[in-house]
Amino acid sequence: MTLPSLFRRTPFRLTLLFLALFAAAASAILAYVYVASAAEAQARARSDVVAENAALTAVYRERGADVLNQALVDRILTGGPFLYLFMDRQGQGITGNLSVTGQGADGATARQALNESPIEDYTGGEQWATFRFTDTEADGRVVRKEAFGVQTTLPGGEMLYVGKDLGDTEAYLTRLTQALWMAMGMVLLLGAGGGLLISRNVERAMGRLNTVVTSVQEGDLKARVAVRGSGDELDELGVGLNRMLDRLEASMASTRHAGDAIAHDLRSPLTRMRARLEVALIDAEAGKVSGVDALEVALNEADTLLKTFNTVLAIARLQAAAGRVPDAAVFDAADLAADMAELYEPAAEDKGLEFSAEIERGLLIEGARPFLAQALANVIDNAIKYTPTGGAVMLRARRRSSGEIEYSITDTGPGVPEADRPRVIERFVRLDNSRTEAGSGLGLSLVGAVMEAHMGRIQLDEGPGAYGGSGPGLRVALVLPAASAG
Repeated sequence: MTLPSLFRRTPFRLTLLFLALFAAAASAILAYVYVASAAEAQARARSDVVAENAALTAVYRERGADVLNQALVDRILTGGPFLYLFMDRQGQGITGNLSVTGQGADGATARQALNESPIEDYTGGEQWATFRFTDTEADGRVVRKEAFGVQTTLPGGEMLYVGKDLGDTEAYLTRLTQALWMAMGMVLLLGAGGGLLISRNVERAMGRLNTVVTSVQEGDLKARVAVRGSGDELDELGVGLNRMLDRLEASMASTRHAGDAIAHDLRSPLTRMRARLEVALIDAEAGKVSGVDALEVALNEADTLLKTFNTVLAIARLQAAAGRVPDAAVFDAADLAADMAELYEPAAEDKGLEFSAEIERGLLIEGARPFLAQALANVIDNAIKYTPTGGAVMLRARRRSSGEIEYSITDTGPGVPEADRPRVIERFVRLDNSRTEAGSGLGLSLVGAVMEAHMGRIQLDEGPGAYGGSGPGLRVALVLPAASAG
């Protein structure tokens, strides 16, 4: 038999566990209260019996047996919780209000006479005992009660038993026990009801989460968890799941876009490669040209394709790292800037550009140097590529007033319109003025992925402005958090 889903949920099981623990604790408390109350009642009864026995013994010593007997008669007639039995030297009862119940020879309950002490085998001195005695209630009912008392031998040889009725204490303890059991029963009942209610609410909340998960599994990436706004852990789980789904949806959209863009951008070079190979094959068969030149062109096209794929894979690797940069280490950003300046200064001079660098020392950052080097190389390469002859390119590495480390590359090229600056970081985006240059549109996209993986950011601003018929130029800043010196 399968239990309903509510009873198979973890919250309900935890509720039952806590209820069981509470029941065990409540039982222990109940036992302690009962034992402590019984011990207190016993101690109080003993103290009262000791005081009453001392008072009666003092009467006997000061005024004799007859006055003690009269005092006992007065006490018995007045009533009270005490039980008395005054016996002669042979142990025969003289005065008392005590009758003790016991078992007869035939097994029936019998009531002892007043001339018999409740303490059997009395050996003298002071001897305590707990026993049961019979009493008659106001309505005529004969009841058995518990009593506690002491028997002593008086100076003249007579014996005196003084006890106290514990019936009221027994009744109090019984009522206390019943009240505690009722209270524990109510708590268990309320706890079970509360556990069912909590379990039902949790089941509903988890059901909403499961519905979203099932929808996503079936391909609906638009499904989201409804956040109630209570701020509890279920809301936190819902917010986290929604963020994860947002990233998943964006990643899937980016993947689809990348696939479409790759297919679109590679269609032309692949078609061109096929056409050139076909022409080379025809020419080679006709003996017009050597096939070596055609194969070199095909190899160049293949290298371009491989470079595009390698860049896409690098971006995917960085995005998959989710903030954990592969092979990260602390190094001086100035050293990387100096290496980049040394590498690209000859290329800029070959194109007739003025290349300069301003590098501040002691710029510690934490990251993957190869990725950061590739990002800087992409930006510097773009600056050199799009800056016309006679222009200038400047590389800077400095510490911002905020403490962040900044690489900036400024050129005097055509620049990027402000409206298009957010787009140029996306994959396979190429502006109209760059269509004539070789490239795949992945350079700044890789730079953006590197910055995101390093918890940094990329900023595009206008360069030095229009000058001599060129400009306004472009300033690309790569801002990274500084690493601690320790």
